[in-house]
Order: sequence, then C-alpha cells, then structure tokens
Amino acid sequence: MAENTGTGWTGGKDAFGGFAPGMVHYTDRVLFDEVWEREGLSKRDRSLVTISALTALGKMDQLQFHLGFARRNGVTDEELREALLHLAFYSGWPNGMEATSVLKSIVEDQG
Repeated sequence: MAENTGTGWTGGKDAFGGFAPGMVHYTDRVLFDEVWEREGLSKRDRSLVTISALTALGKMDQLQFHLGFARRNGVTDEELREALLHLAFYSGWPNGMEATSVLKSIVEDQG
C-alpha cells in the first residue's frame, strides 16, 4: 500500500462523509492534495485565481470558503477588496457587489 503523502485536507469528507465518496476523493486527494500543492503557482496566487473564477461564475457559496482561505494564504483584506472591485468590471457588477458583500461578512465575523 502506498504511503499517504497528502496534506490532511478533509473538506470533502467533512462536507459529504460517506454520501458521495467520489466527490470526497477528488476534492480532498486530487484538488487539495495535488492541484493546490503544485509548484507552478503559490497558494496565494491560486487563491486569487480561484476567487476570480468563482466571482465571475457567481458561485458565492464556494466563494465564502475561498475568501477565508485566501486570507489564510496571505492575501490581505485590502487586496481582496481591490480584486473584487476589478472583477466587478469584468464579471458583472452584480457578481462583484455580491462577492464584496460576502467578503464584508467574513471580515466583520472573523476580524
């Protein structure tokens, strides 16, 4: 049996438990253990790319997690505010407004 060299990420398992084992596997083992750990981009940059995609697609549930994750990956609140303002012009004003509301809630709740 291969040694487990993962990051210990359990977000998929926490969300789905045994309900959707494929989703758990691809979220925890592939996305976070492999893709997020690749050397081609820093986690900070991966966070900014992810926030851009989620904002453009209007995926606010996922954005809630990834804005907090970006903060843990070294993106400042000011950089996030500026990124969301910039994205509003490229992804639609309603998406930018909603994403900024999500960030505001996170900053107010977590400080």
